[in-house]
Amino acid sequence: MFTRSELEIKTTLELHDLCHRYGIKPTGNPGYKTSFIVSLMAFPQLALQQMRQGRGLKTPDFNTIQIISTAIDEMGSPTDQQSALIKITLEGRRMNYPDRYDQEKLLALHMAKMKLEQVIGLLEMQ
Repeated sequence: MFTRSELEIKTTLELHDLCHRYGIKPTGNPGYKTSFIVSLMAFPQLALQQMRQGRGLKTPDFNTIQIISTAIDEMGSPTDQQSALIKITLEGRRMNYPDRYDQEKLLALHMAKMKLEQVIGLLEMQ
């Protein structure tokens, strides 16, 4: 990520700004450049180590992933007519009220299912 030489040429204020940008605190006395440099060099490895230890952001367990898969299955697949309505809705065409509410609900269900499928795809990469 950062090299020591890349960081050593920066001023204390620039190092402070980098730490602030990434939301990390200097190690030790913030009056010394070394405090910022140590934090900026160490945080990438610390972040990965924490994930591997199951601290902070972590992969959900298999049961949780199966629950999401079950929800996707329960949502089913759109019929030909529903697919057509979804496509025309995405083109910006709207039905008159009160049918527009259900039209938007159908689109929301479609979008939710697509996002859940993306979630499963991302989590299976783990």
